Amino acid sequence: MQLVPVTFKKIMQSKAYTVIILGTDKKQFAIYTEPSVGKTIQQYLTEEPRQRPFTQDLINAVFKGFDIKILQVVIHDMEDTIYFARLFLEKTLGEERHILEIDARPSDCIMLAVLNKVPVLCKKELLEKVIALEE
Repeated sequence: MQLVPVTFKKIMQSKAYTVIILGTDKKQFAIYTEPSVGKTIQQYLTEEPRQRPFTQDLINAVFKGFDIKILQVVIHDMEDTIYFARLFLEKTLGEERHILEIDARPSDCIMLAVLNKVPVLCKKELLEKVIALEE
């Protein structure tokens, strides 16, 4: 499976939904999610202080407490307009390195990727079939 790095291009919000624009220099695509997700991602991107920890902060604290490292996020499939992602984690126990692959919503994965500054990758085959966004 070939993977292509994608970057955040833009986040747009309305009262009804959030649009996360991801892509390469050649092609961009949109992932739609609920409005609260977009606001949270924007807070992470702008490093805006939060009054209370978000769920992603809790997950991060648990990962750090157990010495689990987030390696990458892979957006690997789409059905209708729903995208699917995998979160890749690493845990070293003694001499053994364990990699765990977890099914998760792309929006949750993207928030964790932003928070931990890890790459977001897209399956090349998926990137080729998604409908490109025009600026």
